Amino acid sequence: MQARYYKGFSIWGHAIRQQNGYAASGTITAGTKVVEASGILAQVGTEQEAEAVGLEWAEAWVDSHS
Repeated sequence: MQARYYKGFSIWGHAIRQQNGYAASGTITAGTKVVEASGILAQVGTEQEAEAVGLEWAEAWVDSHS
């Protein structure tokens, strides 16, 4: 899992181990509250790819809701 701050939110990219690779998802939090969670965004080959997809989704969500 990768996390960083983006425009006042904490954003998270998740990698969920699957039989053939990883499922990507993202989460956005403000303080201790979950603002939005993505569900499965894509199936990718590596943990790092999955985390990057989740972070990209979270950044795009924040940008579109600011």
